[in-house]
Amino acid sequence: MSGRPKDISPKSHFRGYAIPGPKVPGDLEHPELIVEEGESLDVLCGHYRIFQLRKGHRYSTDDILTAWYGTSWCPTASSVLDLGSGVGTVAMIAAWRLPNVPVVTVEAQSESVALARKSIRWNGLEDRFDVREGDFRDADVIGPEEHFDLVLGSPPYFPRGTGIEGDHPQKIACRFELRGSISDYCQTAVAHIRIGGTFACVFPVTPEEQAERVRDAARSAGLVIIRQRPIVLREGEPPLLGLFVMMRAIDLPAGIEHQTWHEPPLVIRSAEGEVHPEYAAVKLSFGFPP
Repeated sequence: MSGRPKDISPKSHFRGYAIPGPKVPGDLEHPELIVEEGESLDVLCGHYRIFQLRKGHRYSTDDILTAWYGTSWCPTASSVLDLGSGVGTVAMIAAWRLPNVPVVTVEAQSESVALARKSIRWNGLEDRFDVREGDFRDADVIGPEEHFDLVLGSPPYFPRGTGIEGDHPQKIACRFELRGSISDYCQTAVAHIRIGGTFACVFPVTPEEQAERVRDAARSAGLVIIRQRPIVLREGEPPLLGLFVMMRAIDLPAGIEHQTWHEPPLVIRSAEGEVHPEYAAVKLSFGFPP
């Protein structure tokens, strides 16, 4: 049923966790922001909540780690651009970790844009967000004069025709390259990174062909992967995903333009299925109960 969810007003604790960060307007100031049929309103970070479709694309570990990694290695960013922003997960976590910083998001799916705008209003972020509907590859969506300290992206992983695409249009566009590949993300990022700025993204590293796609995309765009970290979803298994931080080659001193620091894997769950202690600490760093 549609209507107001129970027990979501701003409060001091959630499941025993003392919630950090600023309180948000939520239902106290926006009674019209109800949870419609087919939607849910979920914890995101701190007091922030996010509207999602119950049967559509829902935010995942990939998204939250992209925001965490990018803001961790570009902690003084004064402006943020989120490419292919979906329902706003990455952008809103980045906004939580970078207080008062303005954020531009670009998303082509109208349904996702509407949900993102609803969440942004719920969280009291309207003054900080510029939400744009469109394909980020189009020249008129992001002006050539616009540059950002931090560009974020959680691109789709697979070319069309390489797997089962799913049962919901929103899911398909988030998983398969309907409007751009990792190469397009890198090309757009490098065009809009401010001098000395950072591009952070997530992408599969298994099989090796996928990891090579990231490396090729970075090189072709004139970017250097300065650090990367594999993600192990369950202890003892091979890493499926990787987090990447890139900078423009022309911004780096001679001698490190082909140099990448490989960090140890971040393990999400232990072999027994419990949240791994390091990932619990990571979650605390963006205001999410461990």
